[in-house]
Amino acid sequence: MTKNGGPDVGRRLRYLREEQGHSLRSLSEQSGLSINAISQIERGENSPTVASLYRLAEALRVQITELFQPEARQTTVLIRSQQGLVSRKNGVVLESLGIGLAVQQLEPFRVQIEPGAGNIGSPITHRGDEFLHCLQGEIECIVGEQLYQLRAGDSLLFEADQPHAYHNASGEPASMLLVYQSTTDRNQVMQLHIEHEPNKVGITNHIPF
Repeated sequence: MTKNGGPDVGRRLRYLREEQGHSLRSLSEQSGLSINAISQIERGENSPTVASLYRLAEALRVQITELFQPEARQTTVLIRSQQGLVSRKNGVVLESLGIGLAVQQLEPFRVQIEPGAGNIGSPITHRGDEFLHCLQGEIECIVGEQLYQLRAGDSLLFEADQPHAYHNASGEPASMLLVYQSTTDRNQVMQLHIEHEPNKVGITNHIPF
């Protein structure tokens, strides 16, 4: 456990790495993270992003929840305000609102989107269902061939095997709650949500979710 009572991700990461016989170098090569970055996470000197943890979990061939497991089975997770794991990329901030259950069925995130951020030109698909709730501003969502305009208070629920993407076409920041159904390939699913490179050309200025 860490000083604030949360799971010791760094200690768990080192345990899993050594259990599988990985050196820092080999895990670095498998995950794409630097040796120094992994070492700092293991020593608790650096707070990892959501993206980094998913890449490490994928390299170790475990579900990301394995990185949060204490010695006893975890059945309840409390995330204090401003303490969730965060990833920032290309005008989008993705904050995890809950992760660490032994058998987790849902993964919730708060997504903040700067004006012009997104990529409707490159929609993604994955297994499971997905739920969006617009918290602030206006967000354009594409599901299949349908365009949905979401304003604060609006929600969208859909089967995620349809191509889907979003875009903040307004001049003001927007935010939404994103909840997707965990699947056996959820490490790959999350990487689709946070590691896509958007382009910045006209109407294709979008990012998939």
